[in-house]
Formats: sequence, structure tokens, C-alpha cells
Amino acid sequence: MADLEERANVVASGSRGTGAGVGVRRRRAADLADCVRALGDVHSTDGYPAEWPDRPAAWLTPDGLLAAWVAEVDGRVAGHVGLLRSGPGELAPGLWSRRTGGRPELTAVIGRLYVAPAARGREAGARLLAGAVAHARALGLQPVLDVLATDTAALALYRRLGWTALGSGEQRWASGRTVVVHCFAAPRD
Repeated sequence: MADLEERANVVASGSRGTGAGVGVRRRRAADLADCVRALGDVHSTDGYPAEWPDRPAAWLTPDGLLAAWVAEVDGRVAGHVGLLRSGPGELAPGLWSRRTGGRPELTAVIGRLYVAPAARGREAGARLLAGAVAHARALGLQPVLDVLATDTAALALYRRLGWTALGSGEQRWASGRTVVVHCFAAPRD
């Protein structure tokens, strides 16, 4: 497993996309305050996350986090994505498993993806996704994700990038709220 982790780190560092003033790199602990600031901008503009967390920095660093990346635009943190180990009963890994026959533990869940409004239109979201997908694959895992049915911009991004729709279902959040999500798997290489 150490060999896989080392290979994944090489892949992630090599996916440091630049161009149009956008760079993607592994998130550092020192980035969290800037990540929270950008998340606040996204929440004010788009309502993501749908329920503002009591501790946003902890929300960006959940249990099971394999790695996280930030997008920088003109030297400032302007986006974020995390890659998480799939957990029991999660919808996207379960749908992928039913479709492919693979075990749900062979998936990694992409989450906490956002790009600050001022940085949009520069492919920061696509670059963040590419880094997370490359890392998951280097670990031998299939990237999957879920998105709120009401998040039309995110749905359009995943479809434009060729992600495969796995199905939809309801999720019950810790707050008691039930939401409909659409689940996707990353396109094959």
C-alpha cells in the first residue's frame, strides 16, 4: 500500500495544471483559512454547501479524507476538492457497485468541490476534478460523487466532462433534512 500511496503522490503533484492563471496543488494546513473564505463566497452566491457547517475547516477535513487540493488563481486560493474513502451505505459507491459488480470499497468519493465565483470560467473546477481523479486511480480506486439534484451548474460540469450517471436517490443528512442527489462515476481513461 505504501507503494500505491507514493505513486499517488507523484501523480497528484504531476497534475499541477496551470494556464490562464490557474494552478492546482495539494492542500496544506495553512490553506484552510483561505479555503473557508472562498467557501463563504460560494455559499453566499450559490448556497453551497446547502447547510453551512458549524466548523467549516473541519467540514473540509472530514474523517476518511485521502487527500485534498486547492486551485489558485493569480496566487490566491480560489477552489477546493477532497477525495474521501467511501463509507458503508453511501449512495454513489453502492450504485457503482450494483452497476459494475465491484465492491463499494474500491471507490473513492470526490467531495467538497467548489470554485469561488470570481475564479469561474477558467477551468479551475475541471482541473481540481482531474487531480482528484488521477489520485484515486493511482490508488487503484474508482472515483464517484454525488450532487444535489438542484445544483444545475455542478450537474452540467460533470456531464460536460463525460462523467457517467449512476442513478439518483435520497440522502438523509444529520440535520434531519432529506435531499435528492444524482450520482456519477468518473469516465474511463
